[in-house]
Amino acid sequence: MSYEKQFDFDITAYLHRIGWRAEPAADLATLRGVHRAHLLSIPFENLDALRGTAPSLEVDDLVAKLVHGRRGGYCFEQNTLLAAALEALGFEVTLLTGWVALGAEELTSRPRSHQLLLVGVPGDPEHHLADVGFGAAGGLLEPVPLVADVEFRTDRRLHRLVHAPRPGPLPLWQLEARTGDSWQPQVGFTLEPFEPVHMVTQNWYVATHPRSPFAQRLYAQRTLADHHLAVDGRQLVETGADGTVSVRELADEAEVRLVLDERFGIAVPEGTPLSG
Repeated sequence: MSYEKQFDFDITAYLHRIGWRAEPAADLATLRGVHRAHLLSIPFENLDALRGTAPSLEVDDLVAKLVHGRRGGYCFEQNTLLAAALEALGFEVTLLTGWVALGAEELTSRPRSHQLLLVGVPGDPEHHLADVGFGAAGGLLEPVPLVADVEFRTDRRLHRLVHAPRPGPLPLWQLEARTGDSWQPQVGFTLEPFEPVHMVTQNWYVATHPRSPFAQRLYAQRTLADHHLAVDGRQLVETGADGTVSVRELADEAEVRLVLDERFGIAVPEGTPLSG
């Protein structure tokens, strides 16, 4: 589905927000560069869910919030915005959904609660998996080709795609990240295409269901060039490029708000509960 036919997407403002200064083109170098720049510029956060509302996935609302406002978002927001930008630049984008594998004993025992993108580059027969909305340190810095059992290194991050067993007609793909001496599943997905309207119900579930972790406590993440920051409730977690992890308990809501402002670039709306 073409986003640019629905509204006038401000690609100039988007590229300025992510710090992209080169002339964009519908090629692999731009795809990789825009993906990385977006990830390094727009933080992951669930503040709307904490306020009891599902964030809007209308692209003009996402531009107001993530491009012009000092806010971030989670996967449905981040990847919807990236999809609109990529289509405006001339890429072919297919919306996918998947299962978060982190902490799951059985991947498909969870609902599909994650959005990803399959991106086609003009003139390139190979499609690429893109995802700027995973948030965690095991996520993709840059898109990877949709090829099984090949390792891809970006800076110090190492990923691969594998096929996982699953009954049914569609193969189950699984993105894995190398952690220490082992491969850790991050997210599983099939190549069934979805439309923006399908994301509305999944977004509503993630934001408002009583059992959704995003409706219960604060999650904020920011990927930087040499380390990764996360706030989980009151804990500030810093992961270095070498994998070292430090954890600090934040004293109170005031310190949480200060850290989000100064280190994540997030302006917390008044009335947002941060004590969970």
